[in-house]
Amino acid sequence: MDQTLTGAQYVRWRNAIFAIFLASGMSIATWASRVPDIKLALDIHNAQIGLLLLGMGIASIIGISTGPAVMARTGARRGMLTTMIMVAIGLALIGLGTTVLASFPVVIAGLVLFGLGNGALDVMMNVEATAIEQEAGKTILPLFHAFFSFGTVIGAGIGWLATNFHASVVVHATAVGAAIAIAAFVCFANVPSREAVLDPQEPGEKPHWRERMHVALSAWREPRTYALGVVMLGMSFAEGGANDWLALGTAEDHGGGTAMGAAALTLFSVCMTAVRIFGGPLVDRFGRVLVLRVLSVAAAGGILLFILAPSLPLVFVGAALWGIGASLGFPLGMSAAADDPAKAAARVSAAATIGYIAFLGGPPVLGVISEHIGLLNTLFILVALVVASGLFSGAAKPLKETAATTATK
Repeated sequence: MDQTLTGAQYVRWRNAIFAIFLASGMSIATWASRVPDIKLALDIHNAQIGLLLLGMGIASIIGISTGPAVMARTGARRGMLTTMIMVAIGLALIGLGTTVLASFPVVIAGLVLFGLGNGALDVMMNVEATAIEQEAGKTILPLFHAFFSFGTVIGAGIGWLATNFHASVVVHATAVGAAIAIAAFVCFANVPSREAVLDPQEPGEKPHWRERMHVALSAWREPRTYALGVVMLGMSFAEGGANDWLALGTAEDHGGGTAMGAAALTLFSVCMTAVRIFGGPLVDRFGRVLVLRVLSVAAAGGILLFILAPSLPLVFVGAALWGIGASLGFPLGMSAAADDPAKAAARVSAAATIGYIAFLGGPPVLGVISEHIGLLNTLFILVALVVASGLFSGAAKPLKETAATTATK
């Protein structure tokens, strides 16, 4: 870092990044909570909703992939401000296109801007969070991801209220967008003015941004990036698959009905969030690798129990284990990718791209496969991917430990 932070500056920085994670989660839940109203207002079918989701997903992947380029030019501080404003404008366009213009292309344009902003923001806020983690000297990245979960809960709750009080999509989305824009400027004022973690050299030694871009691209030539990508891919499939299919599997395949399906998904989310809140000290005590291996066993066992359970109580036990096991794979993969500050942004972006492709693209793939072999049988794929995640978890060993082990041989 370019300067030593005081305790108060560190706290403001940490709290600003907590707020950015929360705002990102809230923005996504805002869009998701109004999908039924958007569908009705535009008079479109599920296939066109799928097109909207595809546009947002592709834009998100582009945003994730280009995040390091933005950081190389602007630094994380200005980059996060810019991308949060993009998210806010995207939400406003979604509302405008739905309620005022009734225009499918305007909604797509809003979702593309929304996806680009959130994708690039995801890389930057994770790089900042890992820098804060290194400054703190203890594992706190899972707690940042818990704040993202809090944001989704808050956003979903506001969406429920907006729907029940018949607030139009434009009023709801614009109000949330305005809140995110205000938060962006408040957070900007509290994030230290410094170079991105991508480029931590001393003042006067800053290379040209094109050289920093070379660093960004080099992450894709490192075997460890792909090993961490496998860790995050397996757990992202497990998390995304649960979000989209756990409730349906409980309701239909296990005969629990829609209420029990919603309850099982809620239990999964609560267990995942709880481990993200309290899991940091366990990682510090036992290490990333052991924790990831134990959690992969829990996730695989939970999914298997969910698939094979002969009764609803065991289905719920499986859902709980599934949530516990899938909780830390993504944040710990991010943390491991950022071990070397000089390449943090590049490695976080590369690993996150692999993870988010799985998170965004995995559930639709499972849906297609389930049409042929049934949903519960399809979930065996998740078991295999979670096992692979556990087998590759050795890649998450801190680089300092890896270097020390190599030096003693």
